[in-house]
Amino acid sequence: MYNFFTVTILRFVSIYFVLSVLIASYFYPGGNIHDPLQVGYSFTHNFLSDLGGYTSRSGEVNFLSAFFFNFSMFIFSAVGIGFLFVPALFKDNATNYYLAWLGSIFFFVGTIYFAAVGLTPHDLYLSEHIYFAINAFRILIPAGLFYVIVFFRSNIPNFYAYLTLVFFIFTTGYVVYQLTNGSPRDSIEALIEQVSIQKLIAFVSTINIFLLSFGFKSRIKELNIS
Repeated sequence: MYNFFTVTILRFVSIYFVLSVLIASYFYPGGNIHDPLQVGYSFTHNFLSDLGGYTSRSGEVNFLSAFFFNFSMFIFSAVGIGFLFVPALFKDNATNYYLAWLGSIFFFVGTIYFAAVGLTPHDLYLSEHIYFAINAFRILIPAGLFYVIVFFRSNIPNFYAYLTLVFFIFTTGYVVYQLTNGSPRDSIEALIEQVSIQKLIAFVSTINIFLLSFGFKSRIKELNIS
């Protein structure tokens, strides 16, 4: 049970998300917020959320792209469920156990917000979409912080503590960037910058989730549970 929820689920969702983004990008008809005539998807001119719109920025039906992207966002809720099983891996120390529970609760809520992003396409539910997209990363800040502490306090290899520390720093930096930056509609340069930074934080977050599964796997073997 622990192996399935803390290892298999984390790896599957991470890989599925990357593959879904690539597939959704291939089927995206075109257009960005500055140029509706753009052909296809641009990794420097389109936000990830563009893939999930009911229609593309060019005004064309975006069914296939939206299906793959929105479902990949929705199943991030499974990662949140998986993290609810993680605290049991650290119950040999009461402090680590309770800190892990705090971190897992924040991870769970954050992934529910990501799932909600997939359920609120930007062209149908703009205000709700923005709310969930922005606050999902804010909720992950305390989640990352609690697990950084847990990993440094436990005998899990320090690699995973530093990995989560990088995730915490990048997530915090991204939230600060969101709070202090202007609109991507201001200029094409602003669009490129924000799109690129969004892709970077998405990459860091996905890699972090995928690699943590190996740390949890080693912990499961150490505790001799399954």
